[in-house]
Amino acid sequence: MSDVAERVLALPPHQQALLLRQLKRKTAPPEAEPPSTEEQRDRWIIRFRPQAEARMRLFCFAYAGGGASMFRPWSHGLPADIEVCAIQLPGRENRMGEAAHTSMALLLTDLAAAIAPYLDRPFAFFGHSMGALVSFELARELRRSHDRHPFGLYLGAFRAPQLPNPNIRIHHLPVEVFKVVLEAEGIPRAILQNEELMQRMMTTLRADFEVCDTYHYRKEAPLECPLWVFGGQDDIRVRPDDLEGWSAHTTASCELSILPGTHFFVHSAQERLLDIITQSLLAQLSFAANPTLVDGTPA
Repeated sequence: MSDVAERVLALPPHQQALLLRQLKRKTAPPEAEPPSTEEQRDRWIIRFRPQAEARMRLFCFAYAGGGASMFRPWSHGLPADIEVCAIQLPGRENRMGEAAHTSMALLLTDLAAAIAPYLDRPFAFFGHSMGALVSFELARELRRSHDRHPFGLYLGAFRAPQLPNPNIRIHHLPVEVFKVVLEAEGIPRAILQNEELMQRMMTTLRADFEVCDTYHYRKEAPLECPLWVFGGQDDIRVRPDDLEGWSAHTTASCELSILPGTHFFVHSAQERLLDIITQSLLAQLSFAANPTLVDGTPA
């Protein structure tokens, strides 16, 4: 969300007005025929650089209010062996006219159906904040419904899901109170004071917070894939103690890295984050190709 806000603020006033007109058109009722099943599925998965020969797909899930475009630079920052597939949830960017989900259960059902055709090769998930929770629960849903398992999960800026939510529920708060919380989340005041823009974004933001506010953790067997967990050194919302509990959710390894930055270190520490993801995914691919290797050397 902060990335979108920064880009909007950088626009001159006449371009901000143009953006608002575009949002209005996208939220108007569609006049065309309903999209086909394939078109509906492809709206969920944005591939900025389709790689037909890629050996692995990395599905990326944004934070609350964020869209797939935040992962566009990743398609150039990762090796060609790894195809970046950004998840585009309803209610944002090219799906602005669609209602955002307010329930984790319904979101997982729709996500599992949309992503299933893309699981024809090894895959991994990256999720930040709300996206970390969604990607974790989707991994468990795919295990239950499709018997498919990721090679790894990369989870940023979200407490271990079995921990109680330390925050009050905010999705139902009055607009002005909700804005106070959003400003504390890092959204610039200039955006919050733009009434027309906020009116367009508020519904999706409330829906995303409702997904998290109403989430209930249910205990299941740990996943079998390794986890890489990330926190921001200056994140006042999610502390290292909140992240250590992720280790309970895998029978494999769980590595915790604290990166420079606030809750949105996914932007400020992007280069370091991509380095860790690249090295670990390539190691996973090497091991899959030759299981007799351990850390790249003969066992």
